[in-house]
Amino acid sequence: MVAINKSSNNKCWEQPIFSTRAHVFQIDPNTKKNWVPTSKHAVTVSYFYDSTRNVYRIISLDGSKAIINSTITPNMTFTKTSQKFGQWADSRANTVYGLGFSSEHHLSKFAEKFQEFKEAARLAKEKSQEKMELTSTPSQESAGGDLQSPLTPESINGTDDERTPDVTQNSESRAEPTQNALPFSYSSAISKHWEAELATLKGNNAKLTAALLESTANVKQWKQQLAAYQEEAERLHKRVTELECVSSQANAVHTHKTELNQTIQELEETLKVKEEEIERLKQEIDNARELQEQRDSLTQKLQEVEVRNKDLEGQLSDLEQRLEKSQNEQEAFRNNLKTLLEILDGKIFELTELRDNLAKLLECS
Repeated sequence: MVAINKSSNNKCWEQPIFSTRAHVFQIDPNTKKNWVPTSKHAVTVSYFYDSTRNVYRIISLDGSKAIINSTITPNMTFTKTSQKFGQWADSRANTVYGLGFSSEHHLSKFAEKFQEFKEAARLAKEKSQEKMELTSTPSQESAGGDLQSPLTPESINGTDDERTPDVTQNSESRAEPTQNALPFSYSSAISKHWEAELATLKGNNAKLTAALLESTANVKQWKQQLAAYQEEAERLHKRVTELECVSSQANAVHTHKTELNQTIQELEETLKVKEEEIERLKQEIDNARELQEQRDSLTQKLQEVEVRNKDLEGQLSDLEQRLEKSQNEQEAFRNNLKTLLEILDGKIFELTELRDNLAKLLECS
């Protein structure tokens, strides 16, 4: 990371608010597939904020040349393609930028800032639109908004230290489920989690399968090229031997031999490069197989969770039936108790009449 130099000059419209170092790439405009390095070594990549136009930009200079000048818009998305590499598309520049970082931590930090400043750009755009609707006057800001403030290599320096907005989380109280419903809800949450993991692995597996097929085709093509280079080398060796046998053209043969030896060395170096590429592709194939094994393992775990989920559903259904049966028994008990109370009231009334009659008989006697 580099340090921020906050200039006291009021004429400077933009200030770096976050900086890091990375290798810069751009997509090949012809093939739209291969990456083309725009810097020979790691350079400073900074986020800038233009307070006059209320926009955020990503800028990087290699010497005095601006190799990145990208204005952040709410529609942009920064994608992590590996542990140390990320990319985003800039429709205004009609290109795709790529950054190679020295560690996964630097990549994650850059991605977090990208998301933060993209959200800030979205809010700024909404506020600008609200002001335009209230005033009903045309904006003084140009439609393209591509005029940039002058920058120097010294102004690119920045730091990772910046203010982090406080996030307030509001939680609502929820009624706790009954003990019978807890296992079913917990199992459903686990099932959804594994389904999401499985979907992610399926997507990664499809990408790796496509890359594996493309790599396999490239390996075959390179093997053919290697065979052709080997045949060419053998032919050149034979040619050198034949030329050495011709004594009348010694000087010309010597010169030709030197050229042929240089060609052979170049071909041997090319062979070494192709062999290293083949080894790399083999490693990628092994990684793809490991991911396939992980996907199979997660699929098996998901099936086990589904079986457990079905068992819990059966237990819940059984408990509901038992609860309904218990309620029916309690209702019958209440009815019987009510009947007994009515009979008891009748008996008490009869006993009261009997007591009154006995009392009258006693009074008469």
